[in-house]
Amino acid sequence: MLNITDVRITKIEGDEKLRAFAALVIEDCFLVGDLRVVEGEDGYFVAMPSRRKRDGSFKDIAYPLNNGLREEIEERVLQAYEVATGNRALSRIERGEETQVRPDLLGVEEFGFTPKANP
Repeated sequence: MLNITDVRITKIEGDEKLRAFAALVIEDCFLVGDLRVVEGEDGYFVAMPSRRKRDGSFKDIAYPLNNGLREEIEERVLQAYEVATGNRALSRIERGEETQVRPDLLGVEEFGFTPKANP
């Protein structure tokens, strides 16, 4: 799968739900920043980088295209958060809950990518 070589955590104080920002280093040469460690009603989770749209809503700008990669990223980020803060970050993955990739985020055509046709 993806070779995540480093996870960097920046702890946040004083926010109601946001606990930290995280950045992933992939293959020691590509950094994906602005992931967020959030404490929700059902435990901690990792929110993908996003930006505010003109209508005030948010749209993820980087995200995994399958559940396996989403789970791997969440696990690595929450482990790094635990090491950096000493706080236990029980995740949905540890509890055996299924995580879902939101289908509204899978429009690769929006980014100018054309899916390969099967010959």
